[in-house]
Amino acid sequence: MNLSPLGKRIAVAALALALVGGLAAVLMEKPAAPAVTFTSLSGEKIPLTALRGKVVLVNFWATSCPGCVEEMPELARVYRKFHGRGLETVAVAMSYDTPQYVLNYTHKSGLPFVVAIDANGSVAKAFGDIQLTPTTFVIDKSGHVVQRTVGNMDFGKLQALIERELREDT
Repeated sequence: MNLSPLGKRIAVAALALALVGGLAAVLMEKPAAPAVTFTSLSGEKIPLTALRGKVVLVNFWATSCPGCVEEMPELARVYRKFHGRGLETVAVAMSYDTPQYVLNYTHKSGLPFVVAIDANGSVAKAFGDIQLTPTTFVIDKSGHVVQRTVGNMDFGKLQALIERELREDT
């Protein structure tokens, strides 16, 4: 089949549009959060799947990380602001962090959310082999990762995202 020059341009444009549309669909697809179980400081086992229906913020941190310690009071404020509407927060202490340091910091700071110890590093591994702290994930009500932030967060943008996700139906 012979196409005119205009027909060829239209065909190329249509193909390009289809490829861009396909790429956009792939990029907009939200990956599922890993099926992990957190172990809280008290030893309670909390499967991430048990938090479905809530927006979940998972923050990987360490007591030896200045940026992590700096943002903890703001994480606590965000949790207090949105918890009653369906936000859960799990602060996951890295495997290299001393559990006693984590416990002391948690109590001294009065952290209101679940603090978990990733003793063998399996939770960090499941979330993409987290090495840098802080690294924070926001997971929607259906269990999909909607944001990953490496480094300190922009708390204005974080609150806007949480607000939007809390309004979403599952």
